[in-house]
Amino acid sequence: MAMYKGAASEAGRAMHLKKKREKALEELEHRKKKIEEELKLSAMENKFATHYDAVEQQLKSSTIGLVTLTEMKAKQEDVVKERERQLAQKQKEKELQRMREIQKKREQQEKQKRQIAALSFRLEDDEENEDDDSASDKWEKDGEEDEMDGDEDLEEPLVKKKKLGKNPDVDTSFLPDREREEDEKRVREELRMVSMEPLLLNGYRSRNA
Repeated sequence: MAMYKGAASEAGRAMHLKKKREKALEELEHRKKKIEEELKLSAMENKFATHYDAVEQQLKSSTIGLVTLTEMKAKQEDVVKERERQLAQKQKEKELQRMREIQKKREQQEKQKRQIAALSFRLEDDEENEDDDSASDKWEKDGEEDEMDGDEDLEEPLVKKKKLGKNPDVDTSFLPDREREEDEKRVREELRMVSMEPLLLNGYRSRNA
């Protein structure tokens, strides 16, 4: 029994050492891969930096289309300035176009206002002419009605006189006659005014003297 227990203990110790060794190998492999990746990245960075420096140096020392790098930069600056000038000119043209459109719109509005004012004035003249024509028509109509009424008034006494006419063979001088009395009264008044005219004229001259 003691021998069996000793053998089992040795076997367990050996298994533990094996697992420990395998774990150490895994850690070593992991560290190795990590170091390789870091070295690879560093090599790539150095390679890129070296390549960039070489390209820059080549650009500085060589020509690009028969133009040096300094001249190319100057050309680029000129192109940028020309582009800015073109953009400014284009913006200015847009502003001028906008101002012309605003001015044109204002002129159209003023023209419409003048047309509306002229139309309103014309309508007022037409209304006044219509009022004048209406008044003239009314006066003419009233005049015609007055003439018709006057004709009717004249015709009516004539009819009455014709109906109630006097017999010319009968002496009616002793009867009262209104028309004859009014005629006599008017004649007497005219004679009185004629007789008083010299007196009135002398009085007017004496006042003026």
